[in-house]
Amino acid sequence: MEILSIPIEKVKGVGAKRASALKDVEILTLGDLLYYLPRRYLDRTQILPMARAPIGQEVTLIGEVRQTRFIPGSRPRFVMVVADETDDITCTFFQGGRYLQRNFAVGDELAISGKVDLFQGRRQMVHPEYEFIRGEERLHTGVVVPLYTTSADMKERGLRSRGFRRLISEALDAFAERIEDDLPAALRQRLGLAELGASLRQVHFPASLAEAERARQRLAFGELFAFQLRLARRRKKNREQADGIAFAPSEKLVPALWDSLPFAPTRAQLRVVAEIAAQMQRPQVMNRLVQGDVGSGKTLVGLCAMLTAVENGYQAAMMAPTEILAEQHFFNIQALVEPLGLTVVFLKGAQRKALREELLTAIESGVAHIAVGTHALIQEQVQFARLGLAVIDEQHRFGVVQRGALYKKGAKPDLLVMTATPIPRTLALTLYGELDVSIIDELPPGRKPIRTALRGEDRRAAIFEFAGDQVRQGRQVYVVYPLIEESEKADYKSAVEAYDELRHGPLAEFAVALLHGRMAAEEKAAVMEDFKQNRIQVLVCTTVVEVGVDVPNATVMIIEHAERFGLAQLHQLRGRVGRGGEQSFCILISYAHAGAELADSHERLQTMERTQDGFEIAEKDLQLRGPGEFFGVRQAGMPTFKAADLVADGALLQSAREEAMRIVDSE
Repeated sequence: MEILSIPIEKVKGVGAKRASALKDVEILTLGDLLYYLPRRYLDRTQILPMARAPIGQEVTLIGEVRQTRFIPGSRPRFVMVVADETDDITCTFFQGGRYLQRNFAVGDELAISGKVDLFQGRRQMVHPEYEFIRGEERLHTGVVVPLYTTSADMKERGLRSRGFRRLISEALDAFAERIEDDLPAALRQRLGLAELGASLRQVHFPASLAEAERARQRLAFGELFAFQLRLARRRKKNREQADGIAFAPSEKLVPALWDSLPFAPTRAQLRVVAEIAAQMQRPQVMNRLVQGDVGSGKTLVGLCAMLTAVENGYQAAMMAPTEILAEQHFFNIQALVEPLGLTVVFLKGAQRKALREELLTAIESGVAHIAVGTHALIQEQVQFARLGLAVIDEQHRFGVVQRGALYKKGAKPDLLVMTATPIPRTLALTLYGELDVSIIDELPPGRKPIRTALRGEDRRAAIFEFAGDQVRQGRQVYVVYPLIEESEKADYKSAVEAYDELRHGPLAEFAVALLHGRMAAEEKAAVMEDFKQNRIQVLVCTTVVEVGVDVPNATVMIIEHAERFGLAQLHQLRGRVGRGGEQSFCILISYAHAGAELADSHERLQTMERTQDGFEIAEKDLQLRGPGEFFGVRQAGMPTFKAADLVADGALLQSAREEAMRIVDSE
């Protein structure tokens, strides 16, 4: 048995109760234990006497609890005085005071870490990190102590940080020398990487913080390399299997489409169309991702691929995540290809039985050249006569299973996935490393930059006055809210509440409508059609309009409680305006008042003000929210790394990818 796969129960010091507590935090094997990395380190090589603690800097101090008290009032707080032989310091906690009052006792030995401030002439730390230590541990100066996240159950089983350190230390002593290193020796030698066992010991018990980071990077490289090696082998297998469809280039339909357009495609569109066409001509199955910022013209690029498949005697399918977006694709594609003599059908969840049977028959018989739809396309009763190309729009909203289900509707069809959510390079290499990637990095000519402004709630009346002026000039307005209905737990306006306020208040003279995700599909479609035809001037809505809605006459996007939205979502919402020739505006109204929420939201919203570059915005969003939540929900297929950080380890990821490709190319 491979050493790291040893069940946790077989590790010395782990009985049944401890094993149960460890399994609750997903420590099932020796490998899980050794890769359960410290959340931070207590650097006792830098511990200062309290009298010398510099104001305004982060420090670690060791002392004894001399006094504790809970102070009630409008802003209750727990205050504790910690002292050493040189001075004392006040530790103030504004949260969890009742718990902390029971947690500390006079005489406890503590290591406290945080920023030192002056308050009424005395040194103070607000919400410091703390660690209980034994009296004899005062002597352990000159070492770096790992601190771990521990559950309540682990603490009950003697596995607080100190007990957990002892367990890790004993496991390393017993097994470190026998751990097999998956990295080839030649690769380790070329890159100057330490062996796995040594790195695991150094990441838990480093001689310095620098050594701890070097060890973490070595472990991170190992994780990233193993993942990239799997992707590289999958990509090579896909490219070597010549059992796909070798499409002939389109000589009629695609040229006819270009001739029918009232505008010239961008150079970026032409380049990506050529990349797709070249790959479709090969006998290997195409797996390609097309990234393009909001409004860059991905649908037209995808349509060229679909027409190539149709001209070769195959069908094409396009799946979108929402009925609004799918229906918009259907109408746009229908208008472009029906003059070319092609039949397009639209399949969605709720349709009349007779109509649905008619559509299913058209797809199964091959009468339908192109099928556009939602998840309805992957239902069991949908059978294609000869599916040659599957196109998935806003693909990150679909899971791996859903994408695979559409793919299986044909006999090894080509696959084209598209997204208007720019994806940072580190995520693209991780999520889509087996795909070929095309980027549409150019917007159609004549598009004016959208003027974006961040405003506080005190400017709300003036903002709606401006919106009214725009409507009087013949334009249309979106007003977006984060909630559908008023919530007792939230102090921010809901779409329903705001709809009533606006249509009876500042925008009473205009046609105002409400749109949200809980409405029936027919009702949503009717509202959107009225908005497109300018029978509705102001659309009060939730993020149901985030993706794909195209109304060129809309020039104002007002986002209430903008601090509640992620950067990628704000960028998508802003992309609903600026789609015509008139100057457009995006106004972000923030209600954040204080604390961490204000700092975090202000950084996000200032990024929106500063740039309209979707890739810059995506990189910032990744930094602020982390890869797991980049899309607002955890992305299906996102690997979980224990040492690697996709935000900080971009260079490591690129190196791991290059080394993996080097090995696979030589196999």
